[in-house]
Amino acid sequence: MAKLKPWYQVVTPREDLRDNRPLDASEFAVHLDHIRDHRAHPDYLEPGRFFDRTYLTKSLLDLSSQVVRRLSGIKVETSAVFNMATQFGGGKTHSLTALYHLANGGKAAAEWKGVDGILSRAGVTQVPTAAVAVFVGTEFDVIDGRGGKGEPQRRTPWGEIAWQLGGEKAFETVAKHDADGIAPAGDVIRKMLPAGPVLILMDELLNYVSRARKLKLGDQLYNFLQNLSEEARARDNMVLCVSIPASELEMNAEDQRDHESLKKLLDRVGKAIMMSAETEFAEIIRRRLFEWHGSSVDAKKTISEYAGWAVAHNGELAGIDAASAYDLFLSAYPFHPSVLSVFERKWQGLPRFQRTRGVLRLLALWVARAYQEEHRQAAKEPLITLGSAPLDDPTFRAAVFEQLGSDRLEVPVISDITGRNDSHAARLDKEATESIRKSRLHLKTATAIFFESNGGQSQSRAEASVAEIKTAVGEPDTNLADVDHVLEQLIASSFYLSGDKNRYRFSLSPNLNQILVTRRAEVKADVIAKRLRDETEALFKEGQQTFERRFSPAKSNDVPDRPELTLVIMGPETPAGEPMTRQLMETIVRESGASARSFKSALIFVAPAPGNTAVEATRSLLAWEAVDDDDESKGRLDEIQRRQLTESLKRAKKDLREAVWRSYRYLYLLGKDNIIREIDLGQITSSMAGSHSELILNRMIKDDEVTDAVGANRLLKYWPPAFTEWSTKALRDAFFSSPLLPRLIRGEVVKRSIAAGVSQGLLGYAHRDASGRLVLVRFNEDLSEHEVEIAEDCFILKSADAQRLLEPPRLALLSLRPDSVVLQPGEQAKFTIGAFDQYGHELSKPALSWSTTTGEISPDGQLVVGAETGRFAVRVAAGDITAQAEVSVAVNESPNVKRHSELQLTSRALGWTGQVPIQKWTTFYMKVLTRIASKPGLTVRVEFRMPFEPATDQHTADELRSGLRDVGLSDDVTTSGG
Repeated sequence: MAKLKPWYQVVTPREDLRDNRPLDASEFAVHLDHIRDHRAHPDYLEPGRFFDRTYLTKSLLDLSSQVVRRLSGIKVETSAVFNMATQFGGGKTHSLTALYHLANGGKAAAEWKGVDGILSRAGVTQVPTAAVAVFVGTEFDVIDGRGGKGEPQRRTPWGEIAWQLGGEKAFETVAKHDADGIAPAGDVIRKMLPAGPVLILMDELLNYVSRARKLKLGDQLYNFLQNLSEEARARDNMVLCVSIPASELEMNAEDQRDHESLKKLLDRVGKAIMMSAETEFAEIIRRRLFEWHGSSVDAKKTISEYAGWAVAHNGELAGIDAASAYDLFLSAYPFHPSVLSVFERKWQGLPRFQRTRGVLRLLALWVARAYQEEHRQAAKEPLITLGSAPLDDPTFRAAVFEQLGSDRLEVPVISDITGRNDSHAARLDKEATESIRKSRLHLKTATAIFFESNGGQSQSRAEASVAEIKTAVGEPDTNLADVDHVLEQLIASSFYLSGDKNRYRFSLSPNLNQILVTRRAEVKADVIAKRLRDETEALFKEGQQTFERRFSPAKSNDVPDRPELTLVIMGPETPAGEPMTRQLMETIVRESGASARSFKSALIFVAPAPGNTAVEATRSLLAWEAVDDDDESKGRLDEIQRRQLTESLKRAKKDLREAVWRSYRYLYLLGKDNIIREIDLGQITSSMAGSHSELILNRMIKDDEVTDAVGANRLLKYWPPAFTEWSTKALRDAFFSSPLLPRLIRGEVVKRSIAAGVSQGLLGYAHRDASGRLVLVRFNEDLSEHEVEIAEDCFILKSADAQRLLEPPRLALLSLRPDSVVLQPGEQAKFTIGAFDQYGHELSKPALSWSTTTGEISPDGQLVVGAETGRFAVRVAAGDITAQAEVSVAVNESPNVKRHSELQLTSRALGWTGQVPIQKWTTFYMKVLTRIASKPGLTVRVEFRMPFEPATDQHTADELRSGLRDVGLSDDVTTSGG
């Protein structure tokens, strides 16, 4: 929407409205007597000011021109008697006031605004000055009359009119008739009338007739009115204007009879005239409330924007025709057309509604309030819209209820619209999105419904349609879909607003929401907790079962330690951001019951947002279900309310589902630094994915935290340096235990990776036979993932190691045992030889050649040393493969002295101590320990040490503990040093 100026920067309210001094309704209903006695407001008392603020409607222009023409002595196309029988508050007194000023102003009236049009229409050059008499039935007392203090006492309408027209001389002609209460006939009336132009204005006649009935003066007034009318018709320059009310609210049976009698008389002798037309109503209001000088450039810009918007959305709106949209907004500016039309369409049927006077009073209060500084700062509306009505103002509300004829809607207005800080519409705006909050759309919508749903008796059902509501609150930058959402929110929250089939109304009876409030208070906390837990589990069980799921854990062994991706759904009692929640998650990651957790990277936690939104949604659903289950309560509902109950129950279920969806937005998982980190999913809704688990999985895949494929090259990247072969089970488990690796959607994914790597020649696939020998199964040839087994005795190898397994066995190693001996001169020692292929498998002994640097050695390895002492060597060879042992010959050396790494050959035990390079550990196991693994009494002691930094190596320590437990050993991994 183009930048539009607020209405108060384009048009200026009247001074009293700017000062927040709007006229009272009684001042808008000024009495002619108050003007004659100079007791009226200056707006009515000063002719120039009065005409400046008066819009000459077609009916007023017609009446005024006919009266001026008749007073000028022209009888053609005019009438001597006018019956102004309009609706109560319909502008008749205002019209009589215009005639009063014209007749008294005479020639000077030509200077007043609009009078030139009257003269032109009347076909005269000036307004004739006339003798004017005013009789107002509500002012003239039946018993006391009027007079005293040097004036004769006038007890009848004819006495009062004679006095006003000709003073004491004219009164003398009817003095006897006045005293006796007898209506004068035509001869007497002619004597009391002055010779020149005469204007007699009679207002509120029925009020006088009703009070004068007991004194028989009502019948005499009828006679006088008839005689006066005949005299006026006979004269060239006399006009009689009579106003009788049309509101049945003011009449009893006798009033009705007299009203009909007077109306028939005036219709017979005069001309009936309607004083305001619907098409001119807006201009009347505008002239009375604003210092209006015609539309400006800024006004036209606003009108064009709104009209263009209305045309574009014509199919969703009511009462705005595309062809006349611009003219409609132009005629109503600065009001939105709905503001004025609602009184025409809906309110004019109300018994107490005062069509012009009442609307003027309401709009004067409205404009005065809207113009105050604090409101101008908060509201920048280009138009005064129906939704901006200041119902929070007690004075304005009282004026509204006065027109409605009852203040019984005070409670619904304050409860559901405005007037308190917790009024539902006002509260919903505070909680809404920024655009809705800034436009106060809940408040405007509820206010528009209030005005649109309070119609007259002519309507079988007072209600506001969605089209009427959108027309009233829509602006060029309004998203009309927001209005639908706002209506849902209002229906869900309000106590007196009801809606059925896209029609809304405020009523005096509490709606289902009020019943809901009572039921909500009765719902127990433990019932809420169980239901919310059930709803949460149901939500996370939807969709494909990609994750293993664990709900509401309270301790670490509630989550099993398995190599599979596990979604841990924290319960409502452990929300995100709470220290106890993080502490529980850290415990679960670290432990699984009494043991350390191995597969900590397999865990993804999801925790609800702090706050009680889901709790309150659960409470509402349980309350609706309680109402639905209560046959007695349902029996008191009408058909519409039962339908609403069904809809409310559906909506409550949906709201709870959405509340749980929105709540579980915080993910937690182990980071690469071995510390739990948080991921905020943001503002999420059920429309973003097929299930909540799917949403989480998609985010994890996007962040490369979870994958459904691992390339063979990545397996090589992740290969542990110490391993020549890597068991398929250890490979799979690594993806669920180490946060340095991406998590696998399923452990079976590695089968596809292995199969692809083997087929591409990047990996070999092998297993161990019964003897422990590594046997290559497949390398550089097609392998199906279904042929891959995840087991401890199945392995993958790098291509180079796999290639070696393809070579035929050949002698690769001779092992000479013992590798060192200490002998006395003349002693002997027996050496044995082992032959192994390139795969570490033992071969049959090849042909050997022995040699020694001391003594003699036999072909079977028997060494006999001589007397020479020192260090010597024994060598054995099979082709170019050799092995060597050290021989020490010494005299009297203690038999208990042994060198480091020497093989101990005693009658009591055989043992070895030394350091094994980590790269040779598998070879050490295969070539050394397997030789004695079956010997009874064998014990193996292992010790390892490595540099340790707590900040970076804690994960390694945890993995070691897990591995030790896996093989049934103590997990007491110790640290030392500072």
